[in-house]
Amino acid sequence: MNPISVRTVWISDLHLGNKDCKAQYLLDFLNRHTAETIVLVGDIVDFYSMKSSHHWPESHSQVLSLLLKRAHDGTRLIYIPGNHDVAVRDYLKFDFGRIEVRARFEHETVTGKRIVAVHGDEFDNAVCHSRLTEIAGYVGYDFLLFLNRWWARLRRKAGFQYWSLASYIKSKVSSANVAIQRFENAAVQFARRRGADAIVCGHIHHPDIKRLEGTFYFNDGDWIENCTALLEQHDGTIQLIRWTEKSTLLAETDAFVDPEMNRFREEKESIEAA
Repeated sequence: MNPISVRTVWISDLHLGNKDCKAQYLLDFLNRHTAETIVLVGDIVDFYSMKSSHHWPESHSQVLSLLLKRAHDGTRLIYIPGNHDVAVRDYLKFDFGRIEVRARFEHETVTGKRIVAVHGDEFDNAVCHSRLTEIAGYVGYDFLLFLNRWWARLRRKAGFQYWSLASYIKSKVSSANVAIQRFENAAVQFARRRGADAIVCGHIHHPDIKRLEGTFYFNDGDWIENCTALLEQHDGTIQLIRWTEKSTLLAETDAFVDPEMNRFREEKESIEAA
């Protein structure tokens, strides 16, 4: 099967080196897609987790090797460090071959719209108002991931596909939803200050596509809980997909589609159907 060709891929929060990284799903996704540009939106290698425990299976090395191969083969690879791979920020504005390390990255769509990408930890002050709250959040999240890990094993043994218990529980916690809304608002304000039409973030492990007062907010999710990626098709369609045992389209928008390309596609489909 030939790989699916797209214009741009945004992925973040791979957390390679963390026992909860879904590297096999990620490898399958990367092998099934080719892109002109891949934007790594932070927390690619989880140095934070690796301080307390060593977990680096072969699949994690394979992910890095595949990304490096894509860069070598001509894909533009942008690396925006996050808070779990903050050490990479020492190399901002450095280029390693076709790998560019940046604090943020502005992407131009086929229609000339501007999409700015940042990891998202820049907005932590808008979400957590104290260090104690932040620590409590980390502890609670680690426990959620522990539950999620065992739940996934039970489902796999029973023959069911992956489903995130952690994401489900978070969606039912009102304080988590309030924090997500604060994060989204801070991100959109950041985009507006820079004159961008949209923003892509990771960080909070909550994939989404929405429009807030005229500015698009995209969150590409993660590969700890959700196994999601944000794609820009060649006609400008932006899609949010989940990639586990099967591919699931979670959301999309045609707000960045080139009208001429869209008209040509519709005419072609009409001719083929005739």
